Amino acid sequence: MLLNGQRMELCGGMRPWGEVVVEVTKAAQKKETDAVLWAVEVYSNLKAAGESLPSLELAEVLVSYICWDNNVPILWKFLEKALLLNFVPPIFLLSLLSLRVIPCRRSQPAAYRLYLELLRRHAFQLKSHINTPSYPKIMKSIDDVLHLSQIFGTSQSEPGVLVVEFVFSIVWQLLDASLDDEGLLELTPEKKSRWGALYQEMEWDENYSNKKTEFHEQLQNANTLAAVEIIGKFMQDKVSSRILCLARRNLPAHWFSFVQRLQLLAANSSALRNSETLSPEALLQLTSDKYMVLTRECKTSSQQKFHAVMGFEYLSSSASLCHGASHSAIWIPLDLVLEDAMDGYQVSTTSGIEIISGLVRTLRAINGTSWHDTFLGLWLAALRLVQRERDPIEGPMPRLDTRLCMLLGIIPIVIADLIEEEERTPVDETDTGPTDQWKEERVPGKCLNGLVSSLQVLSNYHSLLTPPQSVVAYANQAAAKAMLFVSGITPGSAYFDCLGMKEMPIDCSGNMHHLIVEACIARGLLDTSAYLWPGYVNGRINQLPQCMQAQVPGWASFMKGAPLTSVMANALVSSPASSLAELEKIFKVATGGSEDEKIFAASILCGASLIRGWNIQEHTVQFIIRLLSPSKPAENTEGYNHLINYARLINVVIVGIAPVDCVQIFSLHGLVPTLACSLMPICEVFGSCVPNVSWKLTSGEEISAHAVFSNAFILLLRLWRFDRPPLEHGIGDVPTVGSQLTPEYLLLVRNSHLMSASSVHKDRNRMIASLSSPNSVFVDSFPKLKAWYRQHQACIASTLSGLVHGTPFHQIVEGLLNMMTKKINRGNQNSITISGSSSSSGPGNDDASLRPKLPAWDILEAIPFVVDAALTACAHGRLSPRELAIGMCFNQINPREHTKYVLKYVFCVTEENPFPNLKNLPKLVKTSLYLASKIRLSNIQVDVP
Repeated sequence: MLLNGQRMELCGGMRPWGEVVVEVTKAAQKKETDAVLWAVEVYSNLKAAGESLPSLELAEVLVSYICWDNNVPILWKFLEKALLLNFVPPIFLLSLLSLRVIPCRRSQPAAYRLYLELLRRHAFQLKSHINTPSYPKIMKSIDDVLHLSQIFGTSQSEPGVLVVEFVFSIVWQLLDASLDDEGLLELTPEKKSRWGALYQEMEWDENYSNKKTEFHEQLQNANTLAAVEIIGKFMQDKVSSRILCLARRNLPAHWFSFVQRLQLLAANSSALRNSETLSPEALLQLTSDKYMVLTRECKTSSQQKFHAVMGFEYLSSSASLCHGASHSAIWIPLDLVLEDAMDGYQVSTTSGIEIISGLVRTLRAINGTSWHDTFLGLWLAALRLVQRERDPIEGPMPRLDTRLCMLLGIIPIVIADLIEEEERTPVDETDTGPTDQWKEERVPGKCLNGLVSSLQVLSNYHSLLTPPQSVVAYANQAAAKAMLFVSGITPGSAYFDCLGMKEMPIDCSGNMHHLIVEACIARGLLDTSAYLWPGYVNGRINQLPQCMQAQVPGWASFMKGAPLTSVMANALVSSPASSLAELEKIFKVATGGSEDEKIFAASILCGASLIRGWNIQEHTVQFIIRLLSPSKPAENTEGYNHLINYARLINVVIVGIAPVDCVQIFSLHGLVPTLACSLMPICEVFGSCVPNVSWKLTSGEEISAHAVFSNAFILLLRLWRFDRPPLEHGIGDVPTVGSQLTPEYLLLVRNSHLMSASSVHKDRNRMIASLSSPNSVFVDSFPKLKAWYRQHQACIASTLSGLVHGTPFHQIVEGLLNMMTKKINRGNQNSITISGSSSSSGPGNDDASLRPKLPAWDILEAIPFVVDAALTACAHGRLSPRELAIGMCFNQINPREHTKYVLKYVFCVTEENPFPNLKNLPKLVKTSLYLASKIRLSNIQVDVP
């Protein structure tokens, strides 16, 4: 995209690129072009000329152009954009502006105010500025501009020494300017500015008139106040205060003169007395011996060590600023919390967003880290989490998808909440005293600037940024998208549905950095100017690849009105949605389309949009919860539950979210209580139905009420991990019976989310909790579930009792035993006895009429007695563990519906040791698992700790 059609000729009569940049800037100024578009054109010309970024020459060109013939607001916006995109070195630009702006601050008060604002935003990010390969060159150029070595009389010009002199000079310039503005400079011993000779080398503005407008004078007074407060900020900021400590120790003569002027300002400045953030007493205390304290490393350093410390990583690493702790040690608690969140045997009722946000606030307060270091630590910890699972293994533990959800879904939300909280929280005036000097001052935009700088530095961690094989295509698409933008090509999202890297004319392979930046852009934390960061893209292309001209079924086609056919559904299942609008449309189909369309839409929501739709995951899980909690119709037949009408849809959703990774994604978003609240009525309704009705799926398979119940109940059990052995809870005063994460507790947490709305996280939880029901829900609302749970607790606490012979319940137990053993036929009469009764397994027991048509809750009530009888038979030699396993696998109530539940219940409940005869239990478990794996029943899901 060109602003004026101007390009540098790359061969023959090449024009200086500085002239072209000036012409581009003039054209953009005249047309009032957006700063991002101006930056794109400047970036294009710099790349064509082979100029590396950040560019010292570009900083000189822009400052010379603005000061003072073109001092207009839009050019300062261009300058700010160049700083944010790292086109120019911030500290070098501030050096140039200090020479141009400070001596002309009275004739150009608006420019002085803008300079002070740039100083406030960028002068306190030194650690990120010196982490670049061009750092020594930049410091040498600053020395050439400000003559630091000459003024301070240092014979060596190491970069670390120049950093100290640079910060000291900036503060001193502001101090002299403030004294001069208040008529106090004449009271100094020299009676003039320390920097007067340096200013005289620059062009002075001769157009200044002594006739001041009222606004002009108000702006000057405001500037003086702002300059004084920035001086105080330099004295309070964690990094700059330590740099000034080094200046105090190693430049004692200059420091003495500086402190004399600072004391003069504190004693006589009216601006300082009017400041709401800094008092004269506080300013004086900041320069006293009591508060000018270095770390142990710098306290013991001599003049020689001073150069060595500053020349290496003293300021470039947060480690040196955290009482000797290493950078990795600071963030170890965060690594542990992230890894705990990946434990497939644990689900949390608290949102991962809330847990991580609270931990970050705590670590930041303890270690005093800047926003730059805080966000960098977050990204690095999440990247390490992903890299620890680069080659996923088979098993029930969450694998790569959950870890990618943490990196690209949860962490961006955490950062967005932290930035929002920082920007909207008012500054507490009680926290600005001298004793609080190590706290980072809250400045508008500083938190966001810390995010930008952390992401720019993150690109240097190449080993952590290598994408896992399963997301290479996503990373490549992100890199290609940036390349097309930089090239001025803006294809619609439809093209990205079919974009392949083989068709791109140049290499645009991406990495995790591209995915992270895309995630931040999607959250509104960054804009597309991030594509212009140095090294983010590898080059440019001139036209759209031919392969991208053809449309394929995808989200763009669906949004344009294409019907939701099976082909379209398959495409959307495997491709995540990119926007909330796409999710809303598919959800509308899931609730209002035809029966087949509803099934397609539910499958799509549980597909790639849930697993890898990192930018819209929190919306996807909400829509899934809403599908599990359909609203009651206005007219509902008495005695008939409306959930029966949604059996097919509910079953598709439950099966879609059953994998362990999906459950952990719900857990990370704090949805376990709400999901449990949605599953309980489903279990209550379908578990009470006699299986005399079935529904046919789109695949042709029929499902019964037992199948819907079984899928929902297994998922519900997984949410509270009812099968945990009491040993886990047997330490200290913790109860040794049962699991702490009970159904009652899940509902109480969900209800508390619904009732509370005092924070960002609770607001989010309140909205999510209301999806399942707008009112509080208690376990008494589900009598069948409550009765089963009480029986389950009784089984854990003691042996079974209470089976009365001759009752209907006794007959149910007998019938289930017959079903379990009817295929065990080896020519002999094996039997299982319950208190004198027997269930034989001879050849005459193949009658299908023996299979009872019972509601699932009745079967669950009988299963503990069936298991107890079977294990007793094994213990007395009447039945071998292998025969029992065969009977369980082949003769269950319904082979595809209840094997998984019977197995799970046997393993989990007997693990709690409620039965007296368990000598053969280990062999039974081993044999049953082996047979279950061999017969390949796809619905069997057994978790054995």
